[in-house]
Amino acid sequence: MSLDPPAYILSLQNNIRARPISWDGAVRAKTITEDDLKKIKAIDKVRKEQRKQVIEGDVDTYTQLLLGGGELKSIFESAAKRPDILQYMLVLAEDLVDDIPPLTKSLISHPEPFKHLLPLLKQSPNPEDPIPLLASALLSTLLGNAIQASSKSTPQIDDALPKVYAYIAQLSKQSDTNLQDIACQEYSVLLRTTKSRSLFWKQRKETLDPLIDVLRTAVGGRDTDSTLANGSGGASSIRSTESNFKIGGSVSLQLLYHILLVIWQLSFEGKLVGRGLDEDHDIVPLYTTLVRLSPKEKTTRLLLGTLQNLLSTNQKTLLPAATAARLPSILQNLKTRHLTDQDLQEDLEKLTTLLDEYTSSRTTLETYTAELDSGHLRWSPPHKNAEFWGANASEIISMENGAYLNKLAAILSKDWGSDKQVLAIGCNDVANLVKQCPEKRSQLERAGLKARVMTLMQDENESVRWESLRAVGEWLRYTFDS
Repeated sequence: MSLDPPAYILSLQNNIRARPISWDGAVRAKTITEDDLKKIKAIDKVRKEQRKQVIEGDVDTYTQLLLGGGELKSIFESAAKRPDILQYMLVLAEDLVDDIPPLTKSLISHPEPFKHLLPLLKQSPNPEDPIPLLASALLSTLLGNAIQASSKSTPQIDDALPKVYAYIAQLSKQSDTNLQDIACQEYSVLLRTTKSRSLFWKQRKETLDPLIDVLRTAVGGRDTDSTLANGSGGASSIRSTESNFKIGGSVSLQLLYHILLVIWQLSFEGKLVGRGLDEDHDIVPLYTTLVRLSPKEKTTRLLLGTLQNLLSTNQKTLLPAATAARLPSILQNLKTRHLTDQDLQEDLEKLTTLLDEYTSSRTTLETYTAELDSGHLRWSPPHKNAEFWGANASEIISMENGAYLNKLAAILSKDWGSDKQVLAIGCNDVANLVKQCPEKRSQLERAGLKARVMTLMQDENESVRWESLRAVGEWLRYTFDS
């Protein structure tokens, strides 16, 4: 999927192309050689056809000019103390790589294709400094071509890719949406193989997390359906922000699209990333909300494509999340629209079939136990349904010799620092189990549930404290009654 270059970079490149360079002065200062200047003038400020003809006639010479070779220095090494020349040559090199495939092939076949460009990423700590920005653009293009051209990774790619990811990640953390957009587009150029996607995932704390943060900003934060907020259990959650949310307000449609594109590319490694996306980012509820709010078919296509990749490869853990997030009803609503994108229609049909097969074969109790099996709780309907607990609490406690009590205890034993609602839901479930089956309190206590909910009364999160207080209250009520 080809993208237009970021407008910010294009503007910077055009500005640099228009600047005069004292080439003769650079030769006199021995910054570059006469031979270097001759090569540059043969291709600078000439028609594209002429430039292409010159370079294709002597690819090796221009490869050596840019990357060095033998005793010849790279122009980026020679001009290290001349920012104006570095900027100009970075722009020129990017133009050459874009326009002349034989040169690109030669550059990525060089023994050290990235050696003299990588240091430029650390030229300045200022994220708007032109040299690191232009170097990352050129490196991304070269690495993207190298990754695609090689059937397996090389030591040069293995060394360069983490460093480029780390630099791009710094751009993605800036508040300037231009820099965030540059980051996404450069990621997209690189995420073309299993190897590059796996490395991106390995560095996900710096690469992926800032992008998810932008999506969360777009939809107003995490879902919080605690009974603290809604009393008797009415829905007070991320869904209530829909009417006030407008994509293009805090998050532009362009940036949204490019972030979704990056995550869609990552989702082709569904088996590798699915569980982590679920545990760290609650990805299915987030994407369900985005599907509902999506303003364009092109964003909806990426959302459904990502969900299809993830759900089909992580059915045990993510299908319960999808039903809890009410994704099936969202997809049914989507079917009523007039959709023209064929890929979107195909993914919509695949997702609908997958979820229909799952939900049609599940009772409410099976849906709940599947959530426990997944190891991640959400405010799905069973949690706050008094009839469900009245009918199933005893069976949940006794099922498989208490296995599901132990699974609930295991979930509650974790910190869930980035998703405290899991603890609140677990405490809600304990409260319902004690309320419905007071005679089985000792079994819950042996599973460690009483001690854990008492500890959680001191948690920093208000919803967790409230739900744990309810659970302890049920315990105390029946203690006093007996």
